[in-house]
Amino acid sequence: MPKCWLSLSLFLFAANTYASSQSFENTAIVRTVELGGAVVHVTTTYAIKALEDGQKSYTIALGRGEKEITSFLEAKVKGQQQALQVKERVLDVNEDYHLFDIVLPKSLTTNKTLNLVLETVQTHVTRPWPATAGQNEEQALNYSTNLFVLSPYATSIQRTKIKALTPRVNSFTIPDRVKAFSDSTPASKSGATVVYGPFEGIPPSTQSSFIAEYQQPVTVHYNHEQPVLEVLRLERSAEISHWGANLNIQDNIVLHNAGPKLKGHFSRLDHQTQAFYKRPAPHVLPALTLHLPSGIRNAYYYDIIGNVSTSKLRTAPSVPKEKQGTQFSVFEFRPRYPILGGWNYTFTLGWDSPLEDSTSYDKSTGRYIVEIPIMTPILGAVVNDEELTVILPEGATDVQYATPFPAGSTSVGTHTTYLDTTGRPALTFQYKNLTVKHAQTIFVSYKVSPLAHLKKPIAVGTAFLGLFTLGMIARRVNLTLHQKKKV
Repeated sequence: MPKCWLSLSLFLFAANTYASSQSFENTAIVRTVELGGAVVHVTTTYAIKALEDGQKSYTIALGRGEKEITSFLEAKVKGQQQALQVKERVLDVNEDYHLFDIVLPKSLTTNKTLNLVLETVQTHVTRPWPATAGQNEEQALNYSTNLFVLSPYATSIQRTKIKALTPRVNSFTIPDRVKAFSDSTPASKSGATVVYGPFEGIPPSTQSSFIAEYQQPVTVHYNHEQPVLEVLRLERSAEISHWGANLNIQDNIVLHNAGPKLKGHFSRLDHQTQAFYKRPAPHVLPALTLHLPSGIRNAYYYDIIGNVSTSKLRTAPSVPKEKQGTQFSVFEFRPRYPILGGWNYTFTLGWDSPLEDSTSYDKSTGRYIVEIPIMTPILGAVVNDEELTVILPEGATDVQYATPFPAGSTSVGTHTTYLDTTGRPALTFQYKNLTVKHAQTIFVSYKVSPLAHLKKPIAVGTAFLGLFTLGMIARRVNLTLHQKKKV
């Protein structure tokens, strides 16, 4: 590119950024970080004021590292439930931040104010420290983040609150190079909360000079009294059967304890002692509770060795489709062995449910619409990789689907099982870094002609007719080598 065109492009980009920075002012930014194990929830509240008329969108910024660890992002007006549309800008890969435009519910005039709430979920951001722990020792984690919330607008006041589950915060970083924005102690601790700020009079912080001079990482070292869980691999299949009026869900799960690795050897005596006094080590997972859909039946749970009998299922009755989510079946199970830090456990969990609980039929279009849950959330866990396969009835055509958020990849194939002739259409969705926020449903719609409904009984009838025909022929065939002569 000629130098003149390159200079013009840089000038236009700088002019656009400058114009954007003059359209709003942040009267306050408050970021609240709720520490956990494998998942950390971050809520940032922006109190904004329009400096120009007709402002229809507000721009937020995430640092490069923050964008990479963010698996969920949602913006709302404070006090409202409706999520706002968020558009990610395409920027140069050399930039230190990512910009997102939030479409406001209505345009703002000069000096009008609005409170926006940005909710994000971060995954794989904590690490055990120390990296190893004895069976009877405690568990501590490190969490690091950037000190300042980046924004293309000037900010009057900003603070960050980092909350642990318990007051046992071992240490936290005291930032430097912040005297230009704070005359008091830049960091303090109260109970289980570490507060950074308040910082006042912050200029637009997406400028390279500000990031280089003032932006810095801060780390909180805290005790965590729950296992740090990850699902390394989840393979979910959802098979729809019209003849059986059934929806079968089966999960193949590889569960991993990402806490500190076991130091030394495992002691069964220590484990039994902890269980007797009901004081399990915080980095040991002895049991797990899952919320399954209501109305399920024929549930099964086994691992690579076989059936595991240390489980309990309390089934809730079926509820109408429009009231799904108000009741749950509770599944409690103990793995074949306690899962310590660094250990894996592979198991299979499945169940049947009435098809009418998740399916509707549109007579005007002749389409069936089925709701398929993407995952069964494990509280506090992140699903690193998931493969969701939706197996439709044989003969399904004109297949369409709608996902609540984009999948990493989608493919269409054919699944063949017993009594099938041409096979069943199968949709496969690939996902990464799923949390409880992603436990939503996929809507799949399709058509099945009356003739396609008869494929299975015709196949079964043909098979039986063939067997009877072979039997009749076999009775009439004489296979003896020497026939007796009649006297």
